[in-house]
Amino acid sequence: MSVPTTTTPSAPRRNDQGDQHDQHDNDPWPRLDVGGGAETSQSLLFWGQILGKTRLALNPMVNHWWQVSLRLTARGLAAPAMPVDHRVLDVELDLIDHRLVARTSDGGVGSMSLCDQPLSTFFAEYMRLLGNLGVRVEISPVAVEIPERVLLNQDARLCRYDGDWANRFFRVLIQADRLLKEFRGKFVGKASPVHFFWGAGDLAATRFSGRPAPLHPGGIPHVRDAVMQEAYSQEVSSAGFWAGDARFPEAAFYAYAYPAPAGFAEAPVRPAAARFEPGLGEFVLPYAAVRSARDPSAEVLAFLQSTYEAAADLGKWDRARLERNDVTILPGPVSEHDRAPRGAAHPPTRS
Repeated sequence: MSVPTTTTPSAPRRNDQGDQHDQHDNDPWPRLDVGGGAETSQSLLFWGQILGKTRLALNPMVNHWWQVSLRLTARGLAAPAMPVDHRVLDVELDLIDHRLVARTSDGGVGSMSLCDQPLSTFFAEYMRLLGNLGVRVEISPVAVEIPERVLLNQDARLCRYDGDWANRFFRVLIQADRLLKEFRGKFVGKASPVHFFWGAGDLAATRFSGRPAPLHPGGIPHVRDAVMQEAYSQEVSSAGFWAGDARFPEAAFYAYAYPAPAGFAEAPVRPAAARFEPGLGEFVLPYAAVRSARDPSAEVLAFLQSTYEAAADLGKWDRARLERNDVTILPGPVSEHDRAPRGAAHPPTRS
């Protein structure tokens, strides 16, 4: 017996600075070159690293460090279910109500505000919140993948938070997640989930050729070489979206190959706004070009497909074996006509 439910749209919310975000602004491709974007992006990077390091401390090892990544939710970014003795814990950065929310499987709930605050204060409040839920965890306080040495538990820098920009970023992540999942569905070889890596703050999806890769040279700031060597132990073509950084100070979709085959940087890719960025060693498609396009989704999918084809063709991947070419992916619910006959075996789940 189903129980009827009633839902109502969220009212406009304010973060602790009093900034109002209009929840009825439904532009799926909002501008990101507004407000306190750079400062908020940096704050989310630091806070996301704290959540990610919690996953690193609590979860068992998975190939390529997939157990440490964050995932997109209907409200923001989350560190999904992590084992704590006989319970599980999840932690979410709610980018609608602008709170960090932690939940345990025995009914415990705690939250704290996402607002302007010193980094060390956020760290201390986070650890106190987990402690109140009966969770004790030790994490390395050193921030990773940034040149300067930052101790998350001691650095008193003020982390700025613009709730409107954070929500805009979240809405772009929704579109990027949707398109990366559509792209991933066309590949039957080994592929990563679509997940958010907190080292650089990017939403990514990776395809694998099935062949081992040369030893990664490492050299990433404050990251052990062995970590990168595990991450890149096999040949990959990877793509995603991120808000940019000091090397490339604008939001963009990106794509790269490891190892990059000869001629990769010169390969023709689509759409016209895409280009190879030597300083990054990656192809980029600026977000500003995507949102101004007549069909932003088509632009992103063309970028994902053409950069993958460049990596796969130049790298001599066995594309006939790795790609889904013999069936049509149905866009909606499966009809009775399309269902497998009763008693038919279910296809295996691919990892």
